[in-house]
Amino acid sequence: MTYDAILALLGFAFATTFTPGPNNMMLITSGVNFGLRRTVPHMLGITLGVVSLVLLTGLGVAGLFHAWPPALTVLKLLSVAYMLWLAWKIANAAAPGEAGAKARPMTLLQAAAFQWVNPKAWAMALGGVAAYIPHPDLASLLIAAAVFAAVSVPSTSFWAAAGQGLRRWLAEPARLRAFNWGMAVLLILSLWPVITMKLAS
Repeated sequence: MTYDAILALLGFAFATTFTPGPNNMMLITSGVNFGLRRTVPHMLGITLGVVSLVLLTGLGVAGLFHAWPPALTVLKLLSVAYMLWLAWKIANAAAPGEAGAKARPMTLLQAAAFQWVNPKAWAMALGGVAAYIPHPDLASLLIAAAVFAAVSVPSTSFWAAAGQGLRRWLAEPARLRAFNWGMAVLLILSLWPVITMKLAS
């Protein structure tokens, strides 16, 4: 990759990673409900998942959708079902301390696996590889993965820290319930990209 292409990809990664989406809605919610420290595995899992998605997309996973178009429909159905379940979990989350040992933040592996049904992560991987690495080679893909990883760290930290910053204000149960329901609604609204997702020809 040329220096200009790397800079352009960096801008793309920054814009797509920092803007609101399923990951960021869940990070701010986790920050509110569990705090920044307990959200760290979730943050690292997002980075791991996005990096693996970029690498495997560049290595040809995207070709599956062209070879077998129903695969995109399967992805959409899985995304919608899983994100509706997550929205329900967020909306019904108990206040910190109320749920005891049952309340746990997302683990590293859960957050990494979520990227495979996250429409925004797919859009980032497919769009980034198609636009900035039209003829992928291993070196270029590793650079692209490093770019997304570098941007992911401050982005996930920002959203989780923002959630932790709201913990004191949301200590009142009624406010916390309203916040969790609001985040659940925003997560459902973020399903629109799943419904409209199309492959570049």
